[in-house]
Amino acid sequence: MNKTLYLKLNQISEIHEKRVYLKDIAEIYSDDPALMAKCLALKIRTVPDDHNGRYVDSVITVLEKIYELDPQIQINNLGETDFIIDFQKPRPPRYLSAWLKTAAVCLISFFGAAFAIMTFNNDVSVTDAFDQIYLLVTGTSSDGFTILEISYSIGLGLGIVVFFNHFARWKITTDPTPLEVEMRLYEENVCKTLIQNAGRKESGVDVS
Repeated sequence: MNKTLYLKLNQISEIHEKRVYLKDIAEIYSDDPALMAKCLALKIRTVPDDHNGRYVDSVITVLEKIYELDPQIQINNLGETDFIIDFQKPRPPRYLSAWLKTAAVCLISFFGAAFAIMTFNNDVSVTDAFDQIYLLVTGTSSDGFTILEISYSIGLGLGIVVFFNHFARWKITTDPTPLEVEMRLYEENVCKTLIQNAGRKESGVDVS
C-alpha cells in the first residue's frame, strides 16, 4: 500500500523540552490517520545541553527517522531543508522584568526620537523658515507660537502614527508595521547565518 506523507518543516521552532518530536518542528499531513499519529510522536533528537541555545539540523535527519519508522513511506518535503531548534528552558513568567524592559525601551525610543527630531529641526533651521514664511504671508513677525508651529507639531505626530501603522493595540490597516517587517527580516537573516555557519566545512576560515 502506497503511504504518502507531506512534510513542512519550520525554519525555526522554539521548544522547552530536551526531547524534540516531529510535531514540535513541523507540520505533516497524510490520508492515513495512524501514520500521522506515529510520525507526530516520532522523536527527532535530544538537546545535548541544559543551557538555552540554538541547534541547526537538516531535513535528512528527519527523513532518516521517518524511514526507520516505515521504509515504505513516500515523503514530499514542502518546507525547509535546514531548520533551527531554539531551546529555551521552561521558567515561570517574570512580569516585573517584562514591564521594566518595556518601560526602558519606551523611554529610550521616546527620548531618542525627540532628540533626533530636535537636531533635524536645528540642522535645517525650521524655526527660521517658519518665521520667514509667516512674515511673507502675514506681514508681521512670528512670536514662535503660530498656526505653522501648531500644524507642524500635530502633523508630525499623526505622520508617525500613520507611518508605523500602529497605536496601542489599534492598527490602521491589516498590513504589518514597518517595525514588524524589520524584525522579521532580522530574524530571517539570523536564521540564514546560523544555518550557513553550521554548514561551513572550512574550520580555519571565517568572516568574524
